[in-house]
Amino acid sequence: MKKPELKLCGNRSVQDWGTVRMSGADYAGFIFAPSKRRVTDEQVANWLSDYPPESIKIVGVFVNPELEDLAETVSKVPLDILQLHGKETPVFAAKVKQMTGKPIWKVLHHGEDAQDDMLLFRGIADGYVVDTKLPGQWGGTGKRFDWGAIPGYQTEANEQHVPLFIAGGINPDNVNELLKFHPDGIDVSSGIESSEQKDEYKIKRMRERLG
Repeated sequence: MKKPELKLCGNRSVQDWGTVRMSGADYAGFIFAPSKRRVTDEQVANWLSDYPPESIKIVGVFVNPELEDLAETVSKVPLDILQLHGKETPVFAAKVKQMTGKPIWKVLHHGEDAQDDMLLFRGIADGYVVDTKLPGQWGGTGKRFDWGAIPGYQTEANEQHVPLFIAGGINPDNVNELLKFHPDGIDVSSGIESSEQKDEYKIKRMRERLG
């Protein structure tokens, strides 16, 4: 069984970026949306210029963005993937993809309609992230959803030939339980932090669990 890919999200300082850049993770995420982990175009552009990514891919996270704002960020920051984390429609996602030429990952908030939403994004989304749904919050909750639902999401992702990442409440202590469901990827933020900074030791433990 192929080990899942690892995305370390919510990097909010050059120190975070330095830690994650050397961690061996597959993806580093930066949040360009209202959040305690929000960063600016200029910050990320400078960090990536001063400390260029080598093998790690850069994911920009957006929540219900205006097309113009998103295009401006893409023009300034060398993003590999655009992650849409709000209520963006398939039509909007298709416009973003056409305008930027970048792969699109769509975040689904776990619930009874989430698998139906995957069908709507078929042929548009290049990957999915399933996160926990909490009132008034788009992500970064540190709360997990019912992982028993993962096989249904994974089956649909497999049929679409795109990866499925699981987010929400994952940490080095519970990731072994998550691995029993064989997701394509794991998206973690608060679970590898201490004192609101990325923790090298926690990241190392997480990677050891993934094998």
